[in-house]
Amino acid sequence: MRRYAPMTSRRSDRSSHVRPRPPSGRRPEPKKIPLKTPQRYRSTALRHERAQRGLPFPARVLLGVAVAALGIVVFAAATGGIGALVGVLGHSFSGFFNTILATPSPSPTAVLVADSPLIKPPTEPYTNSPTIDLEMTLPNDIVGDPSAEVRVYLALEGLSPAPIDQKPVGATPTMIFPVTLTPGRNDFTATIIDGDTESEASPIVTFILDTEPPPIHITSPAEGATVNADTVAIQGTTQGRSSIGAHNEANGFSIVGSAESDGTFAISLPLEPGPNAVRITVTDPAGNVAEAVLNSVRGSGTLAAALSASAYRISAARLPATIQLAVLVTNPDGQPLAGASVTFSLTVPGIPPITFDATTGGDGRAAFSTTLPKDVTPGAGQATVLVTTTEFGATSDQVNITIVP
Repeated sequence: MRRYAPMTSRRSDRSSHVRPRPPSGRRPEPKKIPLKTPQRYRSTALRHERAQRGLPFPARVLLGVAVAALGIVVFAAATGGIGALVGVLGHSFSGFFNTILATPSPSPTAVLVADSPLIKPPTEPYTNSPTIDLEMTLPNDIVGDPSAEVRVYLALEGLSPAPIDQKPVGATPTMIFPVTLTPGRNDFTATIIDGDTESEASPIVTFILDTEPPPIHITSPAEGATVNADTVAIQGTTQGRSSIGAHNEANGFSIVGSAESDGTFAISLPLEPGPNAVRITVTDPAGNVAEAVLNSVRGSGTLAAALSASAYRISAARLPATIQLAVLVTNPDGQPLAGASVTFSLTVPGIPPITFDATTGGDGRAAFSTTLPKDVTPGAGQATVLVTTTEFGATSDQVNITIVP
């Protein structure tokens, strides 16, 4: 056995690496350094930082769902049900997110079991017949159904619909319902009744019962007016969409027309010289008829003057004698013309011509009187009148005056 020499102490000539400890009597006292108390704001900030480092609540929910789903997938893979599981999970996740993100929607309304019938609308809703037939077309799946019936509703103006008739459906797709109308507007609808269920109402079909004759108002020309034209234009108002007929009894001419939707109408027909009686017949959309007669006179269309004398044959044996001349002036419309300037002139044998100026009055007339002296001798004479106007020009007329023995 090998023996080793005992370890010797550090040589006295080698420097020591350990600082010699001073005598205990001179050892300095250790200094006490107080610890600082943590500030409150710092501890709060640390807690906040720790809270911020955590996941948000929705993320933790999704993470938990994902972990659970992963476990289910592992289990399904081990048991061979992965295909069915994927479908279920897809549906579940879709429903989950749709439930969270979808906008709430109202519940669907109940669907009625049958289509409604159709009521045939009239060509003209206005009628003067108090009873009509409603022609109805039924849905194909209702025809021949012994448990189905058709119910008819009537709504008067300002009132709610009320049932007025109900019949079982037949073997054909059409049905006829005789109904009685009330004066004014009548709105009809129909439904299908099958047990405890009723279809929605059909579209509204309207009939209007009108038994009053249409009004007739002639606005032009006025009754009895003189018309200085070959034709007369008659204007007026009546019930809208009425038919208009006019017949001139003076010449037998007739014409037809129609009123606008607002009731205005205008028709023209020829006139005969002199008086004309035009019979106007109006038939409204409901078939009611009204008549009116318009009287008018066809004028000459020019300024006219009609001269007359109190005597056309004067006896020389009865002189002196008074004679009067008068004139009627009418405008181109045949109406008396006031304010026309008139000059009378009388020429008879034996004396110089006699003249006189005058102005027509409101009735279109002017007159002149003179005395024939004994100097007048038998023979042919003449009276004339000259009419002048600023608007219609001038005209004249004359008559013969004879002096007999």
